[in-house]
Amino acid sequence: QVQLVESGGGLVQPGGSLRLSCAASGRTFTPYGMGWFRQAPGKEREFVAGITWTFGSTIHADSVKGRFTVSRDRAKNTMYLQMNSPKPEDTDVYYCAARKRSGNLHTPDNYDYWGQGTQVTVSS
Repeated sequence: QVQLVESGGGLVQPGGSLRLSCAASGRTFTPYGMGWFRQAPGKEREFVAGITWTFGSTIHADSVKGRFTVSRDRAKNTMYLQMNSPKPEDTDVYYCAARKRSGNLHTPDNYDYWGQGTQVTVSS
C-alpha cells in the first residue's frame, strides 16, 4: 500500500515563494505519474500540475504556468511543487496524488492514491 504525505504548506505573502513536498512510502513505488491538485470548500478539485515518474515530463495548469513548477526526486520518492509569486487566489488545500497506469494526468478520478492535503494561504 502506498502512502502519500504532503508538507510545506503555510502562510505566504503575495509575491513570495513556498515549496510543497509529497513523500511516498510503500514497498514499491513506481507510479506512471503524480499530480498536484487543489480544492476550496464547496468547489471541485482542480488540477495544478503533473509529472510522469520515469521521464519527468511535466504539465501545468494555465492558471499557474510560469509561476509554479512541479518536479520529482526518484531517489527520495518525493514530488515537489515550487510556488513562486503566489496570489491570494492560490489559497487552497493542496493535495498530491499518484496514479499507477498511464494516461491523462489532469483528471482526479484517474488517480489511485491521495495525500491528506496541506493548507496554503496567500495573504499579506
